[in-house]
Parts: sequence; structure tokens; C-alpha cells
Amino acid sequence: MWAVHRLPSARTDRHPPPPFNAPAARRLRAGLGMDPDHVAHALRGSYGLPYVTSALVDAWERGAATPSHTELSALAGVLWCSPGELIGRPRTLREHRVARGLAPEDVARGVGHELHVYLRMEQTGRWRGSERQVAALTRLLGLSLADVVAVTGREEKLAELLRSAVTGRWQPYVRAVGRIAPLERRQLESVLHRLHQDYRGHMAATLSWAGDYDDAGENGRDFLNRIVDHFWAAVEVY
Repeated sequence: MWAVHRLPSARTDRHPPPPFNAPAARRLRAGLGMDPDHVAHALRGSYGLPYVTSALVDAWERGAATPSHTELSALAGVLWCSPGELIGRPRTLREHRVARGLAPEDVARGVGHELHVYLRMEQTGRWRGSERQVAALTRLLGLSLADVVAVTGREEKLAELLRSAVTGRWQPYVRAVGRIAPLERRQLESVLHRLHQDYRGHMAATLSWAGDYDDAGENGRDFLNRIVDHFWAAVEVY
């Protein structure tokens, strides 16, 4: 007889669900020779989630629904994998911690914060810490520079600077962008110049092909809305 793993009720999990990697869940299940009904049965019998049905498991795998933190942890147990293997690209501090399978106490201790202080930062999305603590967090969670900017709450400011740089003169923004994303000056200059050209070239091409200013404006807005992603992509290929 299966032992029941005691988990907090998923219905009382007040934290927003982590980004779920539906294709990975489907692939892992198929690799174990299970169907959605087998998964649902295990979640009910071994993890005390009586409401889970094969239809719910199927909805998770299709991306029509997202499992809560509790459900994701249980699903990882059923599929014999770590929770991190079922999480899409983490964005928040909490998501990165969960992806690494670490408890809040582990991270708080590792970076030198009191637990309640660390938990408050997870809840608010506002990082408070020294450069030494940022370095410790980076090592502990395996963060890239893009991740560090996001989890320390500086991504929106970076986006604001980048939008100004690509829509006007990019040169005055090199130093300010470098304070948020500490890269070599030559690299930053090359990346900002490229983004500026990409934005201008994209707008010009849209107008010349379609002759529609509304389309050009919509495409320009889309480029600016995704400016941070464009920035990190350009950094990677520098």
C-alpha cells in the first residue's frame, strides 16, 4: 500500500503558480510509460490530492491549466524528477529557489539574511542586499546576469533606459545601462548600437513594405515591449 506524502492543501496555496513546462511533463510521463490516469491516481493515492483527475493532468500538459506549487511538487514526485525539471524559465526569486529545490531557510542562510527578511523580499519582489549578498545569491541559485537583474527588481528600469536608447541617441545611455548590467563598455556600445539599428531598420522596412503607419507603430511597440529580451539576445551573440 502506498504511503501518503503529507503536503499543504493546493487549494490554500496562496502563492502564484510557477511557470510550468508542459512539454517536459508530458515527455517525462511518456518516458515512464504512464498515461494521465496513472498520474492522477498516484497524485490522489500517494500525495493526498483527491480532486486530481486525468482531465486535470491533461489540462496541465496542454497548457490549459497550471499546477500550484503544491501540485507541482507532488507531480515531480510521481514523475521521478526534480521540481526544477517541470518549471519553465524562472523569472522571480521564488521561482528560481523552487527550481533549485531549496527551502527559504537555505537561501536566507546562504546569503546572510534573516528568514523573515528574505521571505518579505520574495513576496514583494524587492531585493535588499549588498553586492556581496548578490554574489552569494548568484552562486546559490546559479543565476545568469539577466536573472540577477530580474530578481533584484532592476528589469523595469533597464527596459526604460533601453527604450530611450533605441528611440533616440543611444550613446548617452551606455553608462546608465552599465550600472544595471555591468558588462564591458565596448560590448555595451556594440549592443546598444545594434538595437538602435534594429529598431530603426525594422520601422523603415515595415513602412516601405506595407506603407501603413499603423502597422509600423504596432510593430515598433512590439519591439519596445520586448526590448529586454532583445538586449540579452544581443549580449549573447556579441
